[in-house]
Amino acid sequence: MRFYTTEECEEWLRERKRSKPDDAPESQVERADYPAKPNRIYHLAHWIATSLTYRMPTLLWIAEWGIWSSSENWHLYYKLRQTYSDARLLHEAPGHLFLEHEREDLASFLQLAMLSGWDGYVLTEADYVNAFFSHDEYIDFFAKHDENLTSVREGLGTTFSSGKANSR
Repeated sequence: MRFYTTEECEEWLRERKRSKPDDAPESQVERADYPAKPNRIYHLAHWIATSLTYRMPTLLWIAEWGIWSSSENWHLYYKLRQTYSDARLLHEAPGHLFLEHEREDLASFLQLAMLSGWDGYVLTEADYVNAFFSHDEYIDFFAKHDENLTSVREGLGTTFSSGKANSR
């Protein structure tokens, strides 16, 4: 795993001739609310990390934090980050690049970000489906082609029957 500055995250996208998914007007979108029970957020994060990445590198880019400061667990975040020998602050390096074998790590960081009430992106190398997660407790899944969202709809329907999925 590597940590990226904002500039390095933007470069990662440029190298792939891409933009953030919510900046692409032609994208198809499927919205899902976070699970009603906070302990189910891990299952959602794990499902995203194992189902949408196609065992390829994935960039987790934290875009905003400090919105619901009472739910942020900075101690846990920085201890987790330090296990990768990185002592920078989140605002110094908000990008987290996970390699194909680091899906469990991606699930852990994504779960912590969602529980902390942060906004951010899950940008996959495969670029079939990408996501934006919001402090307002929803996640938007983006795809260039609507058929790429079929697996998202099926996964949300069978795995997270407690949450609702809505097309936007």
